[in-house]
Amino acid sequence: MDNTYKQINSSNLFFRLGLLTRHWRQVLDTTFQSAGLTDATWRPLLHLHLLGDGVRQKELAAAIGIEGPSLVRLLDTLMLKGLVQRSEDATDRRAKRLCLTPAGETTVARIREALATLDSELLSPFSAGDIASLDGYVATLESAVNAVRKQVRG
Repeated sequence: MDNTYKQINSSNLFFRLGLLTRHWRQVLDTTFQSAGLTDATWRPLLHLHLLGDGVRQKELAAAIGIEGPSLVRLLDTLMLKGLVQRSEDATDRRAKRLCLTPAGETTVARIREALATLDSELLSPFSAGDIASLDGYVATLESAVNAVRKQVRG
């Protein structure tokens, strides 16, 4: 690692947060790989669980940050695995509603258990007060970043 990289790494919090996020996702990919899940499959399942059964595809796409056509291909894969069901929206025939199958619910339970274990392990050096403070700092950063995103979009 050259000095320029060290200077950027030590002086730019957002650069470090970006690296941390990338490393965190690598840990998650390795963890879920043994269950036959990739980032492209476990994240939509978890978001579908969090959003609740009957969510529209468009809402799920927005939640995970991908375009509709990419989500359709991904959902086709999840349906073939028996993890997700798609149905027509009763109020808008153009829209599709999604729900987890029983196998999908079981998979999400395993995902949540693995996430809880990782969270516990990674946060173990911190006190409850430290974690609460960190949570507050992250919430403040999220608000600031979202405000800038809103300005940039116009």
